[in-house]
Amino acid sequence: MNQMNDLIAAIDTYFDAIHECDVEKLNAVFHPQSSLFDADNGNVFVEPIDSFSRDVAGRVSPASVGQDKEAEILMIDYLSPISATVKIRIRAHKNIFLDHLGFVKGENGWQIVSKIWNLERSLD
Repeated sequence: MNQMNDLIAAIDTYFDAIHECDVEKLNAVFHPQSSLFDADNGNVFVEPIDSFSRDVAGRVSPASVGQDKEAEILMIDYLSPISATVKIRIRAHKNIFLDHLGFVKGENGWQIVSKIWNLERSLD
């Protein structure tokens, strides 16, 4: 595979991990020292990947209730041949999220080292 295909494969793994609530896929695509960030109402929320993995493991997956996977890549910006910022939109149940994913290509391939997310909207 080439650089773009490898990165897109990692993004697809992330999409599948969220849609299926698959912690094995989640842990494969996130660097073990990564963190997730959100800033609702001006308060910065930081969550290490271990905590996020436990949270995902306890969720009902969108796939298990028959929801189609709705996810799209909005932008890929290469900072270097081994680092990129990816903007995506993904649906989980009634929530539509925008994420900025920081990817770095290391010994385990492309992995997310940081995630900044925002709830774009909820469907009624």
